[in-house]
Amino acid sequence: MFSFPNYRRLLLAGLMLLAPLAQAAQTILIFGDSLSAGYGIRQDAAWPALLVKRLQEKRLDYNVVNASISGETSSGGRARIDAALARHSPQVVVVALGANDGLRGLPVAQLRDNLSAIVASSQKKRARVLLVGQRIPPNYGAYAQQFHAVFGEVARARKTALVDFLLDGVATQSALFQADNLHPTAEAQSLLLDNVWQGLAPLLK
Repeated sequence: MFSFPNYRRLLLAGLMLLAPLAQAAQTILIFGDSLSAGYGIRQDAAWPALLVKRLQEKRLDYNVVNASISGETSSGGRARIDAALARHSPQVVVVALGANDGLRGLPVAQLRDNLSAIVASSQKKRARVLLVGQRIPPNYGAYAQQFHAVFGEVARARKTALVDFLLDGVATQSALFQADNLHPTAEAQSLLLDNVWQGLAPLLK
């Protein structure tokens, strides 16, 4: 038979074991391409690294895993999303893919299917999802409009949060791009973070 003091000691011990689980940080998975991988700049200057600092400043208990790969297309992302979800078990997924699809002129229907599958896989794991829109130069003609529209279509169909354009406020400033005229400089990264933050902040609980 347990005496009350013994029972109390056992209860306190159990609560101490549970405390680390209750306080464990949640995880944000950044799932993008070179625009999120920090191509051509220091990794600690890329917007996902700046996100870590912002979360700390705002005392939000989240880990950030940057699973972005330079050159990645939506097809490549679709092929590896399940493994990334299984490995990191994120509570929030930021999907920032599609730019390479657009620059290569890949079919918009393929982009739509791939993004939808990535979002669906994330939602199946009960992750909150932010879809980050992309644009390509207007000299792509009607394709450029169709391409950009895909992101809104997927967000509405999957009922997920949306940022209209990752490079909003950056794309028109040539001084904020590296010599290749494709990848933003370190100085532009805070603007990218601000764009993402508009859609991400409401998802952080």
